[in-house]
Amino acid sequence: MRSPVHNVVFDFGAVLFTWQPGVLIKTHFPEHAATPENTLALAQAVFGHADWHNFDRGVLSVDAVSQRTAARLGLHEPALLALVEGIAEHLRPIHDSVALLAELRDLRQRQPALRLYYLSNMPTPYARVLERKHAFLDWFDGGIFSGDVQRIKPEAEIYALLESRYALEPSHTLFIDDLAANVACAEARGWRGIRFESADQLRAELLPYITHHPLA
Repeated sequence: MRSPVHNVVFDFGAVLFTWQPGVLIKTHFPEHAATPENTLALAQAVFGHADWHNFDRGVLSVDAVSQRTAARLGLHEPALLALVEGIAEHLRPIHDSVALLAELRDLRQRQPALRLYYLSNMPTPYARVLERKHAFLDWFDGGIFSGDVQRIKPEAEIYALLESRYALEPSHTLFIDDLAANVACAEARGWRGIRFESADQLRAELLPYITHHPLA
């Protein structure tokens, strides 16, 4: 029998908010997106590089990551800056995922031990916009944005920080992320993990952990 899960931890990008690097590349650099392969290659070069990870980490500014990336890849810097500055608006709520989050919020009325948290690789400029724009972030009991703590997933330190900040018991904590490496790091700490594919898939895998124990 599964031990009860009391803490559900959400990633944000591509789980609760849209994250479509290919769309960004096609919009801002159509000349480099003639084929899906070209689009994917440039998206990986922009968003998979250490410079972008350091932007996530909060140690590079919008201007710095734009300048460095444009110079490294030979891209038009104003276009790259426009891409970076526009990402906060690109991060739109995924309706079905937010509906599932609302179900969990309401479930807490019957299961007082249930808590909701987030753990997101998110540069601070975007984090502040999301906090201002989206009231449903108030449904969370707490969370960590990478840019605020200078740590990123899948580094173990950011998971440990969430544990210590909110006194989370690993065996009663479940993490949801779209990236397998991030889920694997949580599982290595003794958390449960679900790799997100869709809201329906998440609901089917998640609810048995939190509705079939004595608190239900």
